[in-house]
Amino acid sequence: MKRIITVILVLFAFSTVSLTADIYIKQKQHTDEFSMMGQTQPAKDEISDMWIGKDKFAMHGKEMSIIIDLNAKKMYMINHKNKSYVAMDLPLDLSKYFPPQLQQMMQGVTVKVNPTGEKKTINNWKCEGYDVKMNIMMMDMTQKVWASTDVPFDWKAFNEKMFPQFTQAMMRLDEDAIQEFLKIKGFQIRTEMTMNIMGADMKQWTEVVEISKKSAPAGTYSFPEGYAKKDKFDMADMQKR
Repeated sequence: MKRIITVILVLFAFSTVSLTADIYIKQKQHTDEFSMMGQTQPAKDEISDMWIGKDKFAMHGKEMSIIIDLNAKKMYMINHKNKSYVAMDLPLDLSKYFPPQLQQMMQGVTVKVNPTGEKKTINNWKCEGYDVKMNIMMMDMTQKVWASTDVPFDWKAFNEKMFPQFTQAMMRLDEDAIQEFLKIKGFQIRTEMTMNIMGADMKQWTEVVEISKKSAPAGTYSFPEGYAKKDKFDMADMQKR
């Protein structure tokens, strides 16, 4: 009888952990060395951690973090370099939080997504290819996106609830551009980007190297203590990104 009770308790504990476990996604990003206006930027490698919880999302990088809390209808963009954050209401109204200069510069952004029919396995995930062409602030950007529906979480729910908020904040896109991105079916496993800036090509790729279920550490979905709250961003904040 004691053994049966012990087994039941163990199974209960395991099921509780499973039910409360979040999705953890580890990404690697590489930027090639590039030169512009007589200055050379060295190659750079970064790691970012993404967490998907029940109605919550977080992406943590070295310089910045983004946290989304759908229940609270809040998004937090956190700048680790100057230890500050901006709390934004959802649905997001960019004009309330970003400088007018940036809003003017971002007008006329165009995005076009085309499925290529290509198939490729990346880190054990079966992916399909998409070509993305963008024009932002009179700069041409091309992306090769490899997305997979073969992931251990509900990618459709993520694309519906989290992706639009996240993409709008990161890239300052309008609704039409976001809807174009939603033509990509699945979760983006690898993205290869080339952007022409004042005649210089900048190349960057981002790749998912791990997707697992685990309990999120304390503080994953909250801004760090001691950081200063700002009402909105300034142009200096944008340049640091």
